[in-house]
Amino acid sequence: MNDLLKGVNVYLIGMMGTGKTTVGQHLARKLNYRFIDMDTVCTEVAGQSIAEIFATKGEPYFRELETKILAELSIYTRCVISTGGGVIEKPFNWSYLHHGLVIWLDTDIKILHQRLAGDTTRPLANRLETLLESRRSLYAQADLRLEIATKRSPEQIATEIINTVPTILKSAAKDN
Repeated sequence: MNDLLKGVNVYLIGMMGTGKTTVGQHLARKLNYRFIDMDTVCTEVAGQSIAEIFATKGEPYFRELETKILAELSIYTRCVISTGGGVIEKPFNWSYLHHGLVIWLDTDIKILHQRLAGDTTRPLANRLETLLESRRSLYAQADLRLEIATKRSPEQIATEIINTVPTILKSAAKDN
């Protein structure tokens, strides 16, 4: 599998609560790649939680920080990168994402509500429906869309990604 990807980064996109971090950790392990969670990097760089960044500096500041971090991470290879849910909203970010394999983890809104119930660390969690509706067409630009159901474990999802990647790469080779 590693030879097949030729060191290309894998970017996991999708709404908050879809499991990008957990699936990404399993996927990185299986690929022998390094795992990077962009939200964690953002909080480390800013020295504040995401909720604090939103409260003190605002969402536009956070989105700029996210873009700068994505730009820096995109120069690395052999990484599975869990992005923030809104990274796809800035068209310029796609110039970085398209250097890798972009996988959309798509989860039913009811499951997202269950997973995020009571989570006070996500400043936009109270706008799930609106956000998903506005982002759906952007997420759809991914190389692969995986519907995430509660019946599958993160490890099973990572295995499914690995099993699906060769078909995506063959399809991309035919298109070029």
